[in-house]
Amino acid sequence: MTSLDSSPQAVEGAPDAPDVRADKPAAEDKPAQDDRTAAAKQIPPAAVARLTLYLRALNTLLAEGVERVSSESLAEASGVSSATLRKDLSHVGSYGTRGVGYEVQYLSRHIAAALGLTHDWKVAIVGAGNLGKALARYGGFESRGFDVVAIFDADQMVVGNEVGWLRVSDVADLEPVLERTGANMVVLALPAAVAQDVCDRVVAAGVHSILSFAPVMLQVPDGVNLRKVDMATELQILAYHAQRAQTPGQTA
Repeated sequence: MTSLDSSPQAVEGAPDAPDVRADKPAAEDKPAQDDRTAAAKQIPPAAVARLTLYLRALNTLLAEGVERVSSESLAEASGVSSATLRKDLSHVGSYGTRGVGYEVQYLSRHIAAALGLTHDWKVAIVGAGNLGKALARYGGFESRGFDVVAIFDADQMVVGNEVGWLRVSDVADLEPVLERTGANMVVLALPAAVAQDVCDRVVAAGVHSILSFAPVMLQVPDGVNLRKVDMATELQILAYHAQRAQTPGQTA
C-alpha cells in the first residue's frame, strides 16, 4: 500500500545549499528538458509539502508583477528558513544566483513540473453532502491545475441536482462516469461505513490517486496513492498545543 500521511511534519533547519550554479542560464534555455528531469526525481515527502508553499508564494508574486525574488524573501513568505528553502529547491535542480535571486516565473514553472501540475488532472468527488458540495464549488482547484469533472451521491433525493456547473450522478454509475469523464483523481467525502467499498470500486476502475475525508483507515493495494485528511484529528492536535500554550511554563 502506498499511503501518504497528510499530517504536517516537523522540519529541522537544513544545511545550506550552494547559491550559485554556473549553468543556470543554459537551464533556462531548456525548460522542457528541466521540467521532465524535475518531475522524474524522487523528492522527500516533507520537501514536497513545502514545495506547495513555495509555489503558492511564487504565484502570488507573479500576480503582483514581481519578476525576481531572493531566497530570504521567498522563505519568509513561505514560513521556512532560507537554508531549508535552498535545500528543497536543490531537489528540483533549481539554484538561485547570489545577488540576483530566483526568476519567479521560471521557478514557479519548475516547481509545478516537479509536482506534476503540468499534467491534466481530472477530479471526481464521491459524496454530495455539505463537504462534497463545498469542494465541488471551490474555485481554487482550476487555477491550480485540477478540473472537477464529476460528483456522485447515493441519495436519490440528491442525484440529478446541480452543484455549481455539475449535475450529481448516481454512485451506482460510478465506473462508467469515471471512464467517460477521464477522471484520474477521486475525492471521497463519505461516511466511514461505505468508504472502503467505494474506495475498492474506484481502484478497480483504474483510478490510483485518492484523497479521503472519510473518518476511517482505508486499505488500498500497492501502487495506489492514498492521502487521508482527518479534520477531527487535526483539531485534537490544535487543542493539545492550545492547552500547552495556556499552561504556565509550557510553550506550544
